[in-house]
Amino acid sequence: MRIHEEEMIIRVPGSIANIGPGFDTLAVAVQLYLTLHVRIAPGEGELRFTFANMKLEGENYIERAFRFIAARHKFAFPSMNVTVESEIPMKGGLGSSAAATVAGLRLYEAVAGEVDEQELLTTACELEGHPDNIAAALLGGLTVSCEVPGALRVLRATWPESLAIVVVTPELRLATKASRAVLPDMVSRADAIFNVQRVAFLLEALRLADYEMLREALEDRLHQPYRAAIVPGLKEALELRHPSLLGVCLSGAGPSIVAMAQQHLDEISALLEDIYTRKSIPCRVQTLMVHPTHGVGKLHARSCCVETSGGWSA
Repeated sequence: MRIHEEEMIIRVPGSIANIGPGFDTLAVAVQLYLTLHVRIAPGEGELRFTFANMKLEGENYIERAFRFIAARHKFAFPSMNVTVESEIPMKGGLGSSAAATVAGLRLYEAVAGEVDEQELLTTACELEGHPDNIAAALLGGLTVSCEVPGALRVLRATWPESLAIVVVTPELRLATKASRAVLPDMVSRADAIFNVQRVAFLLEALRLADYEMLREALEDRLHQPYRAAIVPGLKEALELRHPSLLGVCLSGAGPSIVAMAQQHLDEISALLEDIYTRKSIPCRVQTLMVHPTHGVGKLHARSCCVETSGGWSA
């Protein structure tokens, strides 16, 4: 089959960033997907986008990322028709902009050939401005990001299967820029120490699947106390108590909120939904599976799949 008759399908996962104390550092990829259906079209240099189940507001981050890396590599690309579908709510705190950026880079790879993973990480971080969601969208699983001069370094791990992630997303939109605007430029030494301790404890608790102090490990003093003023329901969610509720945190910049548990997920979902019912704010509650990482410790593993009429490649 000639290439212009093939359809490529590119899927990139959403993500939950920060995970409590890990501001701009921790993230986990989840099974909510941004999907591109791509067909090569006659000619060169044109990208024609159709948004199937969403309305684009603002800049097209898929196209921005694609053109950015294509220009960097001086790659003359064929024209393409791209249909976009997304399960990731825009401005919902579930990594929609990072997924779009990564999708643009994966689209470039689909037509130009594989790009070194380190270059993808660094380029994506350069475009997005912070590394956490980007790392999870590119690599899958649980990621820990560290920015070093000129590069982004990422370690990743498998999320424990026994720990469920319940997410409530109110029908509100909160831009990351607005959510960052409420954060202070300086924090106290005590608050910095508080977060360093809890990030270390959280990572070890997840590694060992020891959740006895997970609630304490998810506490934060760098962003959640300030964002509670602009994220309806966050204060109430952080105060929730239930025998099976292991901990609560804000998802990324919000307004989505995450609860972690191993059992009685329906009861915990009802508690989260009730917060917004009492506020007369429509919301969606769902239990999300983690998008897996592959080859933990190997930087070249892929978190997204590209399908053509000839099969799958990862």
